[in-house]
Amino acid sequence: MALLGSTVAREVGLRLLLCPLGSNNIVIRTACCSVGIVLPVYSTFKAIEKKDPNEEQRWLLYWAAYGSFSLVEVFADKLISWSPLYYHLKFAFLVWLQFPSSGGARHLYMCYLRPFFSRHQARIDQVVGSAYGEMVKLMSSHQAEIQAARTLFTTIMASANQILRGEVTSVQPQSQNVVEGRRIISDSGSDLDD
Repeated sequence: MALLGSTVAREVGLRLLLCPLGSNNIVIRTACCSVGIVLPVYSTFKAIEKKDPNEEQRWLLYWAAYGSFSLVEVFADKLISWSPLYYHLKFAFLVWLQFPSSGGARHLYMCYLRPFFSRHQARIDQVVGSAYGEMVKLMSSHQAEIQAARTLFTTIMASANQILRGEVTSVQPQSQNVVEGRRIISDSGSDLDD
């Protein structure tokens, strides 16, 4: 009986993933995010912790390919996202990039990214250097605002941390005394005469 239940659940999950429900299909979008970002982040963490240079290079190549794909996707989104199978193709592409047997990320890097960056390296370095210089100017001219935002963020995070740890005691409402004529009526129900 348990086998039947797991088969049904697997079939339903597969149908949800592969069924083209339009561009708003939350299941395939979540799958793309999971396969494209969550799994690679964890795999990169493991490669760094194991200090395996081959795995580190594999995931560096993946991130170079993924970042380039994301950059292209930002500009081409309005043209290609209307396609009913766009997220399915994106999912397949992201899986292809990661599979060691297909070497998708390595292929993309060696055939397209490396030649492009090698050809345009001087110009890209110039643009990046200029953008970095402008960013430093912007940051230095707005130090007061940045410090205020940092302080606000730190305060909010400290409060949230206290709430999550249960360190904040609930505030008991104080009893309010109401004066009516000559009698004082308290929330606690006791009446006092003057």
